[in-house]
Amino acid sequence: MSKVYLQRPGISPDKLLGRAEDNGRVYRTYPGPDDEIGHVHLDSGKVYAQRIGNDEYVGRVDLDNGKVWRDVTAGPDEYLGRVHEDGRMDYHVAGRTDEYIGRITGDASLAQAGAAFLLLVWPAFAEHQ
Repeated sequence: MSKVYLQRPGISPDKLLGRAEDNGRVYRTYPGPDDEIGHVHLDSGKVYAQRIGNDEYVGRVDLDNGKVWRDVTAGPDEYLGRVHEDGRMDYHVAGRTDEYIGRITGDASLAQAGAAFLLLVWPAFAEHQ
């Protein structure tokens, strides 16, 4: 199990958002039982949000370089950023250095880190922008 954190500016501790399991399942942390919100196919990097009925494909992580792409229905996929072997998550900012927005702890794979980026960290980061 790897814990997922959103970076907070200044000296505030990072915010715990959820966890990623070794089997590719991603959970949002709440008081009480955690909520499964999606999963990643560990061998392909395809990320799915949990829905009633069929799960929704939301994007992918490139397992060679950690680049994270969001699925866009009527166009090319959107490049969001990159996850690193050490758990660091960087959001892509055009024309500037990518911005550190979160991390995943433990011995997480790039697939797990990419799923946590797409399902937990990026939505929380975008909500506060």
